[in-house]
Amino acid sequence: MISMLGRYEILAELGQGAMGTVYKARDPLLDRIVAIKTVNLTLPKEEVAEYEARFYQEAKAAGQLSHPNIVTVYDIGKSEKLAYMAMELLDGRELRSMLASRTAIPVPQALDIAAQVGEGLQYAHERGIIHRDIKPANIMVLTDGAVKITDFGIARMRNNEVKTMTGMILGSPKYMSPEQVAGKRADPRSDIFSLGVVLYEMLTGTSPFVADNIHGVMYQTLNFNPPAPKTLNPELPDVLNFISAKALAKNLDDRYQRARDFANDLREARASILGEASNPSLIASTPPEPAPFVQAPMPLTRQKDKRAAVTGIIEPQLNDSAADTNEVSSPALGLSKAFDSFDATMRLAALTGMEKELDQFSETQKISRLKALSQAKRGARPNLSDSTTWRQSVSGASSRAGAGGGSSLISLRYVWVGSVVLAAGALLLMLFR
Repeated sequence: MISMLGRYEILAELGQGAMGTVYKARDPLLDRIVAIKTVNLTLPKEEVAEYEARFYQEAKAAGQLSHPNIVTVYDIGKSEKLAYMAMELLDGRELRSMLASRTAIPVPQALDIAAQVGEGLQYAHERGIIHRDIKPANIMVLTDGAVKITDFGIARMRNNEVKTMTGMILGSPKYMSPEQVAGKRADPRSDIFSLGVVLYEMLTGTSPFVADNIHGVMYQTLNFNPPAPKTLNPELPDVLNFISAKALAKNLDDRYQRARDFANDLREARASILGEASNPSLIASTPPEPAPFVQAPMPLTRQKDKRAAVTGIIEPQLNDSAADTNEVSSPALGLSKAFDSFDATMRLAALTGMEKELDQFSETQKISRLKALSQAKRGARPNLSDSTTWRQSVSGASSRAGAGGGSSLISLRYVWVGSVVLAAGALLLMLFR
């Protein structure tokens, strides 16, 4: 570990991130303890100058921000291949560590945290500064309950065109806005979307966009409408569905236009939950539209599923909320509970000539039930000789065949005689003509 950065005496390492390392240090000039966040400048020569200039430009802008919910930047500098920021040392922990257990944070605390972040963002936006990388790792929750946004001045460089040596995407795709994922210019509403993702995660314990890789997360951010928070945490009030929906709207015009409005709604919702609001139903009475959440589909009957498959239209049904007002809604098309996936698979295999391959797949995967059902569908007799039920069904079928065998033969004889008579009559008619 290095011992000095500029005039600062390094005391300990506090953590490491994608851009560099964070140290606890002492400023001998002012005799105070600070946090030093470094940014690695080990880049190709043609990129270093642009990267360094952007760092200083953004760091200076961040240094001008003085707000209770934004970490204070004291100084910036450069030492060999490291650029650094000296900022206030915070006594608390990252929101990321509070969410590490993947459990929801108590609702009043979650709303308070998000509201404080929104107020800090509003202050920065009014001064023309966009964070661009709001996420739990850049939100500090102090021991006294205050919240601080960190990494102003570094966030912009994580999303510019300058390539890193590893060629990896720096930043947090899980918290990026749709316009950032699409490569468009971010504006203040991009920070609001990112804060909406953080709020969703605090309320439910999970992210609204989850996939196995970065590309999957980015695709979901652009195309996927997550479940409403209350479907994952039934204890949440409905108003939080509306607030989250507006913050996570993919269309910029449908989203909160100012972070202050977002923060105010969060404050009002928190006051309503705690019984401190003068008008608890104020927000719930005016939900934003459209809400980018997937509503749980209503159950459909088998007959309605068939009709929907043919016409593409589902008959409207009354939902629970509209039962009293006789309002009608159209649920989304989904599979009926009566849907027979095995029967569909067998028919598809028969139509495509894949019956043999289906047998081989069943054998390979050791799906004994599928194999038995496959044989039964084709009239083959499964090896179920030890089954009492099977023996009973076979004996019953044999007895029924014995009882009705004579009548079946007589019926066939009459059919044959009738056919001969009709053929003879047709032949005589042709001869007389």
